Amino acid sequence: MASSHAVLMRLVASAYSVAQKAGMIVRRVLAEGDLGIVEKTCATDLQTKADRLAQMSICSSLARKFPKLTIIGEEDLPSEDVDQELIEDGQWEEILKQPCPSQYSAIKEEDLVVWVDPLDGTKEYTEGLLDNVTVLIGIAYEGKAIAGVINQPYYNYQNNEKQKLREQRAEAKAGPDAVLGRTIWGVLGLGAFGFQLKEAPAGKHIVTTTRSHSNKLVTDCIAAMNPDAVLPVGGAGNKIIHLIEGKASAYVFASPGCKKWDTCAPEVILHAVGGKLTDIHGNAFCYNKEVKHMNSAGVLATLRNYDYYASRVPESVKNALVP
Repeated sequence: MASSHAVLMRLVASAYSVAQKAGMIVRRVLAEGDLGIVEKTCATDLQTKADRLAQMSICSSLARKFPKLTIIGEEDLPSEDVDQELIEDGQWEEILKQPCPSQYSAIKEEDLVVWVDPLDGTKEYTEGLLDNVTVLIGIAYEGKAIAGVINQPYYNYQNNEKQKLREQRAEAKAGPDAVLGRTIWGVLGLGAFGFQLKEAPAGKHIVTTTRSHSNKLVTDCIAAMNPDAVLPVGGAGNKIIHLIEGKASAYVFASPGCKKWDTCAPEVILHAVGGKLTDIHGNAFCYNKEVKHMNSAGVLATLRNYDYYASRVPESVKNALVP
């Protein structure tokens, strides 16, 4: 069907609805109680039924509507017919009301690469740390991340760590007068939407970093930043949200482990509001379809004052991390 809207804006509008559907799937699997956990490479690298179903939903929904896209998802899944109830055909009309930035208005479907993390923060999801969880859909053109959608299935969920996962699985509720879940989206040259931008306290160096993949390189690099506080949290999407909502000043992860589907969508949201995300050496990430998936030289991201943190990365750390 012909459309007056640019391909990019139609894709972002669809990705918004698709990410919301994936968030519903993530909540439903937890509420049903059978997470279907399997270890992928190690005890901290997990996959659940929610990862599998959410990826099938996202990839199949987008591929049906945009058959010429390249879609790269985190989970290695066998190709099989997808249940119709996993398909999301909707699109967020508010996005279609926005103008497409002129530099992207003529992009063709086949020129776009979509990076999908169906459930970022899987380990935290299995442990009941539900506010760490995000669904990430990043869109790249000519190797550059240009648009992205982040769904937080449990935004507004008040987590009580004293409760066991099995006791709380059906109790993931929003606070009074609050809607459970939210979706953030952004396009370079247009902006980022769905949240209230806030900067971290001036003069404070609050570093967010990995919760489950730390090592000596990571801690050495953070120590060199002379932080006032360190916030270990799960999920790359969640860490970038910490930056844009003023809970942290920098995201520092001096180790391999993060992948392109972890950083593509969050990078767009951060860049759209004037922040910066690179590897530990200061190199931009490339997101074309041939690129290796691992971000082997770590991640350094800030909303403001990037140079303060970049200048303090120890040479020993840089030498240990090869891009």
